[in-house]
Amino acid sequence: MGYQQFLYLQNQIHGFILHGMKRIYSQLMNEYLQQFPCIAVIGARQAGKTTMVRMLPDEWRYFDLERISDFDQVSRDPELFLRLHPDRTVIDEAQMLPELFPALRVAIDDDRTRKGRFVITGSSSPTLQRNVAESLAGRVAVVEMSPLLWAEAAGGQAVSPVVHRLTSFRSRMKTRELIDGLQPRGTVREAHDYWFRGGYPEPWLAGNERFYRRWTDQYVESYLNRDIARLFPNLNQVRFRQFLGMMSGLSGEVLNYAEVARNLQVSQPTARDYFEIAHGTFLWRRLPAYDRNVRKRVVKHPKGYMRDSGLLHRLLRIPDLDALLSHPRCGRSWEGMVVEELLRQFNALGEPVQAYHYRTSGGAEIDLVLEGDFGLLPIEVKYGQKVEARALRVVREFIDEHDCALGIVASNEREPRLYDEKIIGIPFVYL
Repeated sequence: MGYQQFLYLQNQIHGFILHGMKRIYSQLMNEYLQQFPCIAVIGARQAGKTTMVRMLPDEWRYFDLERISDFDQVSRDPELFLRLHPDRTVIDEAQMLPELFPALRVAIDDDRTRKGRFVITGSSSPTLQRNVAESLAGRVAVVEMSPLLWAEAAGGQAVSPVVHRLTSFRSRMKTRELIDGLQPRGTVREAHDYWFRGGYPEPWLAGNERFYRRWTDQYVESYLNRDIARLFPNLNQVRFRQFLGMMSGLSGEVLNYAEVARNLQVSQPTARDYFEIAHGTFLWRRLPAYDRNVRKRVVKHPKGYMRDSGLLHRLLRIPDLDALLSHPRCGRSWEGMVVEELLRQFNALGEPVQAYHYRTSGGAEIDLVLEGDFGLLPIEVKYGQKVEARALRVVREFIDEHDCALGIVASNEREPRLYDEKIIGIPFVYL
């Protein structure tokens, strides 16, 4: 990345942190505020949730439950607090007070027709998601906010035309319509810089690699010593720290819980719990196996990825992009970044999709299978420019067996192309 490009990116992210640059998620939040009485903004710590809700108009009152005075005010009597603040109220880090959720249900039910009354935020808490699901079902819309998408980091349009077109794709449409007129959304070099650094906003401000390394190290320590220690006080911290190191080496792999448990010297249920904690705290993306309506024997174990590629690379102690390109985890890391980018884009639009992986007992594999209003969509991810015939054959067989309208191969080719009438090749810089 040239110095002028770096300054541009630095100014963009600096504006986001200090001056409230709008994220793509702000559009979804504003839409939900017109439709639901309560919005829950959840996601990883340091992804920008607080900055986004702080951009609400001045008449919104803001309370941070990590601030002692605010916590005391809300926790003393949550129902009375909500009666005193029945409208345009933001409660940050809501997972700190489980008693808040039944009180919110009561407050909302007192006037179910009024929309846009409450916004709650929370990070790194499976308990928060459970409380939202159990106490506020039907009353709340959830915005799961990720770190920066690639185009957000590069200052461009966050959601690609490809994803926009897929949300309205129907079987009667021609496959070529997905790629007609597409333009690259950045350069290959910019995409690689994002891949190496990941999407957390603050590291993009770094003027040197030393800051980047320090920030990511501090992030991991904060995750362990603050979030995990507080949420799971009885958890074996030594074992879980070992698990984090092991997890980075498992990113992109089909999981064998028995082997993980044996290597950590814990029980298999404990190993499963560790992955559930990592998934529920937005550190890990779990993809279940797609095993419906299949004619072949398939592997039914889940697959998983570290959600942020920059954090993954720091845990793997990869110092720079050149080292990454020669690292044995290079392909799996790229695959995880592409998978996460696509899922973040659908999520930012509020488009529900179910994500799976697919692998047969014979080793045929598809990295991502999406199920949404567009039907079933197999997506194979390749790092290189050249796509081997075997990868196309696996996608073609999946399309035929499941009657899919199309399949996608995401790679680093120069331009989008049609491999055949149902398989599209799309370079990552166009996605």
